Amino acid sequence: MKCPHLSIMHFTLGIAVAALFCANSGRISPANAQTISSSYTSTAPKGCRLSSAGNGVDDSTTRVCPGKAGLVVLVSEDDLRETVSVGRNRVAAAKEPAAQAGFGPFNSTTTTVEWRALDGKPFAIIQRWHIADNSDEDKNGRPIAKPMLAVTRLPPGPVCHVAYIDVKANPDANELARKAADEAARGFKCGKDEVKVIGESGRAVELAMRR
Repeated sequence: MKCPHLSIMHFTLGIAVAALFCANSGRISPANAQTISSSYTSTAPKGCRLSSAGNGVDDSTTRVCPGKAGLVVLVSEDDLRETVSVGRNRVAAAKEPAAQAGFGPFNSTTTTVEWRALDGKPFAIIQRWHIADNSDEDKNGRPIAKPMLAVTRLPPGPVCHVAYIDVKANPDANELARKAADEAARGFKCGKDEVKVIGESGRAVELAMRR
């Protein structure tokens, strides 16, 4: 004859074992998990080393700004257009593909740089750009700038643009940029892979893709 008390005991024991397994798993998982996080630095001139051509003809300027994990951010401006690169020092950053990755229209960057890091080791930066739209002018005849996020991969390996996200076309542009950085930056092959447009395309991305 089947004993109901024995069945209940087995059932209760099974729950206890399962609970113990889950509890142990919970303690083990965090030790093996890898954590991706964001931190921020500034490229505002007051915190950077600045230099200028200073010849009265060439208005080009550069600034070297402190980054993360021993890296520096090199911001170069020439003819109202900027490029942003990263390296161990100014010379190294200037040799990276990102140092030559300019846009056709006038453009500028904001001074906040978001660093995506895996267990504290940065692998990508995200920065907001403003791309001038000559076909859309304000009441004073100045082109209205369109905002875009650019994801740039970091060493080891070359430094180059990985993805563009149009800010106006995508209400969740920041999250899209972080997702693109996390999923695509480390495996991106500079000079071989094409820069990806993430999310909905918009005017800023259209302008940026024109060379």
